[in-house]
Amino acid sequence: MTIIAMDSSSTRRQATRQKLYEAAVTLIAEQGFSATTVDEIAERAGVAKGTVYYNFKSKTELFEELLRHGVGLLTSSLKEAAEATAERGGTRVDALDAMIRAGLVFIDRYPAFTQLYVAELWRTNRAWQSTLLVVRQQAVAVVETVLREAVEGGELSDEIDISLTAAALVGMVLVAALDWQAFQPERSMDDVHAALSRLLHGRVGGR
Repeated sequence: MTIIAMDSSSTRRQATRQKLYEAAVTLIAEQGFSATTVDEIAERAGVAKGTVYYNFKSKTELFEELLRHGVGLLTSSLKEAAEATAERGGTRVDALDAMIRAGLVFIDRYPAFTQLYVAELWRTNRAWQSTLLVVRQQAVAVVETVLREAVEGGELSDEIDISLTAAALVGMVLVAALDWQAFQPERSMDDVHAALSRLLHGRVGGR
């Protein structure tokens, strides 16, 4: 998960945080949040334990920031896909299709983070639940915007429930991608994208 920084000191700090994010997501995906210690995260990241606490007050804060960072990258990739489609003169349904592809690319690049994120969505007793809800809504809101524009432009039926449809599209990509990686790894990304694209055009785009 690459971060662009503004100056050398910021670059160093972001590079350190990047190492900690990568170490934490790998360890927590492997053995769970409770079983993962700060010492293990520091060792995996190749830094001193004090460096972890210099950047984050606690393991919980580190995980919250990991969620913000990861879902922020997903949100940005969705926005960029929609904007690139608009620049090419594509429709809003084309933009939704491009966002599906962007989501698959993200998940293929960051599978451990995606597994963590999906798992945490089902847990309601975590200290970071409010953070998770906020970042989830940020990603879904990007899809909602494009759906709303498609409805207003006459591309989609005005009978669709925009918020539920947006959540369904995001969920479809997440679950289908994880199923692809876990149970059908022989399939290509193009195969998965084509299947989801047909669903989009047949079930969402039909008027």
